[in-house]
Amino acid sequence: MTASDISRFEGLPDSPFPRLNALIEGVEPGNSPLIMSLGEPQHAFPAFVTEEIARNAASFGKYPPIIGTEVFRHAAAGWLGRRFGIAEHIGKDRDLDPDHQILPVNGTREALFLIAQVATPPEKAGRRPAILMPNPFYQCYAAAALAAGAEPVYIAATRDNGFMPDFEALPEELLARTAMIYFCSPANPQGSVASLDYLKGLIALARRHNITLAIDECYADIYDREPPAGALQAALAIHDGRDNGKGGDPFANIIIFHSLSKRSSLPGLRSGFCAGEKALMQRFRNFRNIAGPQVPLPLMAASAACWNDDGHAAANRDLYRAKITAAERILGNRFGFYRPAGGFFLWLDVGDGEKAAHELWAKAGVKVLPGAYLSREDSPYGPGGNPGRAYIRVALVGSETETEEALSRMAEAL
Repeated sequence: MTASDISRFEGLPDSPFPRLNALIEGVEPGNSPLIMSLGEPQHAFPAFVTEEIARNAASFGKYPPIIGTEVFRHAAAGWLGRRFGIAEHIGKDRDLDPDHQILPVNGTREALFLIAQVATPPEKAGRRPAILMPNPFYQCYAAAALAAGAEPVYIAATRDNGFMPDFEALPEELLARTAMIYFCSPANPQGSVASLDYLKGLIALARRHNITLAIDECYADIYDREPPAGALQAALAIHDGRDNGKGGDPFANIIIFHSLSKRSSLPGLRSGFCAGEKALMQRFRNFRNIAGPQVPLPLMAASAACWNDDGHAAANRDLYRAKITAAERILGNRFGFYRPAGGFFLWLDVGDGEKAAHELWAKAGVKVLPGAYLSREDSPYGPGGNPGRAYIRVALVGSETETEEALSRMAEAL
């Protein structure tokens, strides 16, 4: 490894979980431990998953194709059509072709990381390219930007802007050298949801500046009241059929990512998919044929069954909704509580997230994540400071009984 290789990763953010462990190292929990720091779904996954894996177990003896199976691709496409009200646009030789515009991925983290390798040129506008991302952010985004040789630029998502980064307000010189924007809706950790108009504006901005949009929609099926809009849905809403330099592709500049980790409580299955612009998907497919891990065929069969079944996702969503209701009852209007529109996290303003996380462990045995560990000092284009410093992230992933106990301890301790 050369010195330049090492320096490329000097800006890599620390993983939040070792930082949390260091914060509370040597501190005895004040009660029996309850872990609310990790967003690992604990609900039961559908029983048919193991049945499908067993039924297809013989295909563990085959190398799986990088494009997956036709059954998987069409199951994913069918779900997209139902979930986002775009069913009439799904089908071969129509707006979204499952055989050329959908790829299975080995968990969306690896795909979110690898897409930067495909979408980032050596330079843009004569300078080092930039990759923009919300702040707070998923650490994978920053690692991907650095690995691709780009500058990660953190754009504040705060209460003042509804936890939606204002990309439109950025200076032209930055947008001109921006290769890609990572964006997450519903957002982790704030639970904010982008409106259809916000997404349409983001797409228009990306096309004006030839920016790839990597839209992380992994929490799309976990929502409180209204199903969140999606980027493909927004793209179709603005599509007028004119040539946009990419064959009139309605999904030009867009790639979306979906996962079964949250929707189906299957984080260990490591199965998701991405979909979007036909030319970009072809480049990503070519890259993944060499560098990307495949999803084993039995797991793909189980995944297809999950995408084909909406009942278990609705039941899963009801469980999270009940825990949000419990949080509303227990916390009331304290700590800036609000019902997250999507996802399963609470983003609570406790004044000093690191201090609160330490106290909650020491006094109540509840482990939560300081918001500062999910964010960085703001870029020069924002209000300054670390936008997560005042917050803690609380993952509502355990049982309702465990969640109520943890929230009650938190309310008392803080």
